[in-house]
Amino acid sequence: MNSKSKVLMIIASLLLLLLFIFPLWQISLYAPQYPAGLKMYLNIDGIADGEPGDIANINIMNHYVGMKQIHEDDFKEFQYMPYIIIGLSILGLLVAFIKKRNLILVWLILITVLGVLGLYDFYQWEYNYGHNLDPHAAIQVPGAAYQPPLFGSKEILNFTASSYPQLGALIIAISMALGAFAWYIGKKK
Repeated sequence: MNSKSKVLMIIASLLLLLLFIFPLWQISLYAPQYPAGLKMYLNIDGIADGEPGDIANINIMNHYVGMKQIHEDDFKEFQYMPYIIIGLSILGLLVAFIKKRNLILVWLILITVLGVLGLYDFYQWEYNYGHNLDPHAAIQVPGAAYQPPLFGSKEILNFTASSYPQLGALIIAISMALGAFAWYIGKKK
């Protein structure tokens, strides 16, 4: 591995620490009574309102159709995701300083596998919340499910639910691209 590869791996590794600042994903609900939308941001260490009270309002609406309340404490992922990100960052720095090109590939495979597992976990979270409904809910629509899309927008009753990656997801993609480029240019001439 050459010095350019080393620098790229250092940058790729340190970029991951920005995930402590920027959200990974956003789920939004738009309806006539909420024209500005209700937004919920998923961070590596918790859930945040788009505007104060958005999650509380989402929970109120969810209650009427029988969905569980959304509480950050219900997601064990928020407890260990910060450690995963720190671990990936430290591992990337170690790879940069060990200077073995094949270790970059190991780092890239690890971050890819963890990313796919994270998306699968997110999908399962959405599925469980949208399908496991209270049979005694005030509003019941036979056969209806209220799962927001993993990516994109869809109509759910009188709401438009949207789910899109945010700056944190872009940071992960940039970090991976820098790692891949470091691997590519690090081959011996």
